[in-house]
Amino acid sequence: MSDLSPDERLVLTRRTMNLLEGWGLGARDITVILSLPDTVKVRAIARFREDTAFPPEPQVDRRVSYLLRIEQALSTYFPCNPEMRNLWVRKGNRLFGRRAPLAVMVEDGESGLISVLSHLDCTFAWDLTGSKAEYGAQVRS
Repeated sequence: MSDLSPDERLVLTRRTMNLLEGWGLGARDITVILSLPDTVKVRAIARFREDTAFPPEPQVDRRVSYLLRIEQALSTYFPCNPEMRNLWVRKGNRLFGRRAPLAVMVEDGESGLISVLSHLDCTFAWDLTGSKAEYGAQVRS
């Protein structure tokens, strides 16, 4: 996100805020899931819905990227039912020890986001494990 214009950053901020609020997250959980700097107070979260972009911090940018990929994967899983997307993140999941994916993302931080994204998007998990590089080397030989 660092190479985006201020207007593009604002659009992504609003999109991310809509996603997180659609999942039912409050301001405190939003600050945690995004790992916003301590300078961003909980009471200032409302500004991100309106006229302020997320701070240009690498950890915030990475987490926004994960969240948008999770949103995309959920759209693939449930193309005709947006309510199921929101329900899926709030419902306990056996893979996560009966915790809701949303709880995993909030409680486990970046590793929780990666776990949820890996579960939803096998290509992300494939890239993460190095399988893509191994496959490419086998194809070239």
